[in-house]
Amino acid sequence: MKKIDVLLLKPGSQKQLYGELSDFGLTAIEPPLWASLLAGHLRKMGYDVVLYDAEAEGWSYDETAQKIQEVNPFLTVISVSGTNPQASTMNMTGAGLILKQLKNLAPDVKTILHGIHPSALPEHTLMEETVDFVCQGEGFHTLPLLVDSLKSDTHEYDGIQGLWYKRAGRAHGNPQAALWQNLDELPRPAWDLLAMQKYRAHNWHCFDNIKSRQPYGVIYASLGCPFRCSFCCINAIFGKSGIRYRSPEHVVAEIDYLVNNHNIRNIKIIDEMFALNEAHVSRLCDLIIERRYDLNMWAYARINTVTPVMLAKMKQAGINWVAYGFESGNQKVLEGVSKGVKVLQVKDVVRMTYDSGLYIVANFMFGLPEDDFESMQETLFLSTEINAEWTNFYTTMAYPGSKLYLEALRQGWKLPETWQGYSQYSYDSFPLRTKYLTTGQVLSFRDYAFNAYYTNPRYLDKIQRLFGEQAKQHLLEMTSQRLTRKNGC
Repeated sequence: MKKIDVLLLKPGSQKQLYGELSDFGLTAIEPPLWASLLAGHLRKMGYDVVLYDAEAEGWSYDETAQKIQEVNPFLTVISVSGTNPQASTMNMTGAGLILKQLKNLAPDVKTILHGIHPSALPEHTLMEETVDFVCQGEGFHTLPLLVDSLKSDTHEYDGIQGLWYKRAGRAHGNPQAALWQNLDELPRPAWDLLAMQKYRAHNWHCFDNIKSRQPYGVIYASLGCPFRCSFCCINAIFGKSGIRYRSPEHVVAEIDYLVNNHNIRNIKIIDEMFALNEAHVSRLCDLIIERRYDLNMWAYARINTVTPVMLAKMKQAGINWVAYGFESGNQKVLEGVSKGVKVLQVKDVVRMTYDSGLYIVANFMFGLPEDDFESMQETLFLSTEINAEWTNFYTTMAYPGSKLYLEALRQGWKLPETWQGYSQYSYDSFPLRTKYLTTGQVLSFRDYAFNAYYTNPRYLDKIQRLFGEQAKQHLLEMTSQRLTRKNGC
């Protein structure tokens, strides 16, 4: 029997990372873009590939290790790369435990960690985890060369760009590989290797039909972000800021595939910065509009890049929700993290978005370096003034790969003791303190703000008016699930 070349895995840590919310089913279960992209790429190159998603399958760490042992591939790639800043570091908890179990069960199976966190801390990751290799960067160039080396028994790693490995107990790293420039050359992600019906949209994404959150798909129209917000680590996997586009024709072909082969209606456009280039957005939306699909999509945007033309086209194409990073209601706080936007812009953008018939996901952060109680209250006030259909309240984490992480190290600010502490919702969540507030004060204010917002009668009346009684009752049930915190009240 021919041995499998590569097994790619998305680890799962739902209970540890989301606490009581994982039982409630509030969170989405998102298809793993990076693991699927790499699987499609390697398969196109002629390698035999297996793709597992431990989170979607609900496997324990022991079960996951046993599944890998049964396949016994030349190389196991554990991808801890989500598609937003908070989705990688916190998943190192599950990845590390799976690696330890696998080493006990099948010590000869070679393993490599891939993703935002390993790219940000390649040497640290290699020496800390029970892993043979670390991939710094996207992996499109690195992984095929590593598989070839393992299959030939040459074990020559010096020329493999982006690869970190141990020699005589010490870490060695090669220069990061060049970015893959023409994204249209990459094949479609290997969605056919996954049980797509198991993926679940966010609760708010389906407020119009809260019981129809599955199946759920993701597409990407670009990779990277040209901006340099100090709290963001998204570009760590690319090695620099910037953006590369797929052609609209390739993107819509993938939508065709998801709709026609997996009956997917709920779709996330996963780009960190989708609403940036008006011509690109308009062309893609026109192609989707031509197909007359009944889609329910959402995408990220930035308040100083959206235009009325963009928003109108997005709505016509079935993009019903747009997610903005408002972050703070205080201008000094925004300037302290190089956000590059003005609080005064918010009201006009909110009005423009609602005039286009779109719903808003409003993202705010508490605990940015210049935050005090007064500025956080300003942020909460702005959130209630917008009264968006969904609002995320995050605490500030100094994620590895961000400028804020480097600043925290320079200043000696206390960071989480475990990677799980970087989770927004876990019991031991440990956000960054500010110049004026402790970690506990920041975390307690965030949890207070969340419950104040979602129990506000003005907000609940709006949800009932727009989406009906079922959505309102869902929210009431949601707010009855209070998070237990080690470091907050």
